[in-house]
Amino acid sequence: MTIETTRDNICINQIIEQRKDNFIIEGDAIIPDIKPDILSTISTSGTICIYKKEILNGKIKIDGTINTYIMYLADSETNNIRSINTNLDFTQTINMEKAKSNMKIENTFTLKEIECKVLNGRKVNIKAIIETETKILNSENVDIVNGIEDLKDVQTLNDNININTLKGEGNTKIYAKDTLSIDNIDNLAEIMKSNIRIINKESKISYNKILIKADLEVKLLYLTEDNRINTLQKTIPIMGFIDIKDINDDSVCNIKYEIKNVLIKPNNVEEHSVYVEVELDVYCQAYENKQLAVIQDLYSPTVDLTFEQKRIRAMQKKECMQETFNIREKQVIEEIGSNKLYDVEITPIINSQNILNDRIMYEGEVMLNFIFASSATGGIDTKRVNIPFNFNMETTGINTTTNVNTAIEVGMQDFIIMPDESIDIKIDLNFTVEYSKNLEINVIQNIQSGENRTSNPYSMTIYFAKPGDSLWKIAKKFRSTVDNIAKVNGIEDVDKIEVGQQLFIPRYNG
Repeated sequence: MTIETTRDNICINQIIEQRKDNFIIEGDAIIPDIKPDILSTISTSGTICIYKKEILNGKIKIDGTINTYIMYLADSETNNIRSINTNLDFTQTINMEKAKSNMKIENTFTLKEIECKVLNGRKVNIKAIIETETKILNSENVDIVNGIEDLKDVQTLNDNININTLKGEGNTKIYAKDTLSIDNIDNLAEIMKSNIRIINKESKISYNKILIKADLEVKLLYLTEDNRINTLQKTIPIMGFIDIKDINDDSVCNIKYEIKNVLIKPNNVEEHSVYVEVELDVYCQAYENKQLAVIQDLYSPTVDLTFEQKRIRAMQKKECMQETFNIREKQVIEEIGSNKLYDVEITPIINSQNILNDRIMYEGEVMLNFIFASSATGGIDTKRVNIPFNFNMETTGINTTTNVNTAIEVGMQDFIIMPDESIDIKIDLNFTVEYSKNLEINVIQNIQSGENRTSNPYSMTIYFAKPGDSLWKIAKKFRSTVDNIAKVNGIEDVDKIEVGQQLFIPRYNG
C-alpha cells in the first residue's frame, strides 16, 4: 500500500555543462562606390551583436554579427582619412555533449581581436577572434518528502539543507534610442568609429516585477565636411521591466544584458546630429534561498516499509560579489607625444584564474589602443599598449569545488597627456563574481507499506557498538527508536557513540 506523504515542491536549476571557446570570424568587405580606394588601414573596431541562440541535442548554434568600423587612408592625392561601416555576419556551432533542446543557455562574448587587411583598392579582409563562455542549465521540478501521514510510529532521519530554488525567469527587449547633437560648427561627413557599452547597471524588485535600469554609453569619432576629426560621448538611459511571479526582496537575481542590433546614422531631419538606436535583450533568473528538512532514511518498528531513492543535484550558496581594481600609472609613448588623444579602446582579458580557499587570484592584461592626432597618415594614427595586472579577490566561503563565473567591465577611465608628454592612465576594472556550490541530495520516493513485523520477544537486548555504527543504524536494525535507546543508556549526544560501547536496546512498545 502506498503511504501518503507531505512534500515540498522545488525547482532546481543545475549547471549541466560549461566551457570556454575562442573562434575566428573572417570575411571580406567591398569598399562602397561612393568611397575612395583604400591605401592602408588605420584602425578596426567592432561591437558584437547576437541575433539568435539555439540549443540542440549535443550542440548549440549562435547567429550574430560584428558591427565593424574600418578607418583607412584613402588612395588619393590628399591622402585623406575615410571609413566604412560593415557587418561581419557569423553562424557558430559549439559542440556540447550533454546539451538537450529543452535546456537553457547562457553566453558571454568578448571581442579579443579584430584586424583588417587590404586585398586590393576596393576590397578588404576582416578577421576577428571572439571568446565565448557558455553554460548549459537545466531546471526540474522535484517533490521532496518531508513528512509521513499514514503511520504514526515511522522514524525518520532528516537532513536540514539550504538550497537555491529557481523562483522564475524572464526576459524583455529594450530599445535605447536618442538623437545626439554634435557641435554646431561641424557639418557631419561620416562616422569613423563607435564604441558602445552598458554602464551603471541597477535592479529593483517590486511585486512580481524586476525594474531594470542602466545607461548606454555611446562614444563616436566622426569626420566633418572640412576634414576635421571630432568626438562625441553621450549616455542614453535604459529602463525596462521583467515579470516574474512571486518574486520578492529576498530573491537573488542573475541579470544578463545582450546587444542584438546597433543602428548609428546621421540624422536627416535634424542638422548637426546623429541618430542612435540599440536593441537590447535583458534576461533574468530569480533564485530563492530555501531551508528544507529532507528525509534521508526511514523505517517503522512495527511495519515493513519499502521505498525508492533518487540522487538529484542542486545549487546552494549562490552569491554575487563585486569589487573594483584600480590601474593607476604613467606611460611615455613617443609616437603620441603632446598630440591630441581622440579615443582609447580598452579590452581587459583574464589570462588565468586560480581559485583557493576564500580567495581568487587573477592574472591578466588590459589591451589599450590609443587613437591620436598625427602629422603622418592623414592626420590620425594608432598605438597599442598592453598593461599586465594581478588581482586577488577575497571571497569568503569559496574553495576549489565552487562554481565561479567572473565578468570584467571597464568602469571609470581617464587618459590625460601631461606637460612632460607622459600619459596619466586611470582605469577602474569592475570585477563581478557569481559563485555557487553543487549539492547532491538523496530524495525518497514511492513509500510502500508491507506486512506487520513480529515484535521482538525480548524486552531488552544488549549490543556492543561496531565500527561504522550509529544510533540510527542500531535502532533500525533492532526495530527500536533512537530516543528510547538514548534515554535508557543516558546518551546526551545521539550522534556520538564509541566502538565497543555497551548499549541496552529496549523493545518498542508503541
